[in-house]
Amino acid sequence: MTLSFRRYRPDDRDACLALFDGNTPPFFDPLERTEFAAFLDEPQGAYFVLADDGRVAGCGGYFAEAGDCARFSWGMVDRTIHGKGLGRLLAEHRIAAIRAEQRFCKIRLGTTHMIAPFFERFGFVRQAVEADGFAPGMDKVVMELDLIGT
Repeated sequence: MTLSFRRYRPDDRDACLALFDGNTPPFFDPLERTEFAAFLDEPQGAYFVLADDGRVAGCGGYFAEAGDCARFSWGMVDRTIHGKGLGRLLAEHRIAAIRAEQRFCKIRLGTTHMIAPFFERFGFVRQAVEADGFAPGMDKVVMELDLIGT
């Protein structure tokens, strides 16, 4: 396994959509696909691809939100290789890229109740929960990571 990060390119679109499809359900609702496809056509902020021997194995990014906050966007890893540490690498890469900009004091994200414990391992703290916020049975959990104290 040879892993590398690079910036997203338009020719990654189909591979990223395949990652989405492979994680739907339970991690995404099928109705979110249109929104993700539109995002891929015009990514906001920095968006990365995690390649495994040249094959797209994950994607995710971030953008600047109001004030001193960065926000994670559309992170996912090939479901067939969950549990191999790629999600951790993707989260660490995004956090490091945000820290390197030296202009953000916190990172915010919205995730499902199923994934929230994963982000807690990085120090993200739950700020709010919206029942069925993504879809029926998929609560939306808003989380933040304070970059000043860490």
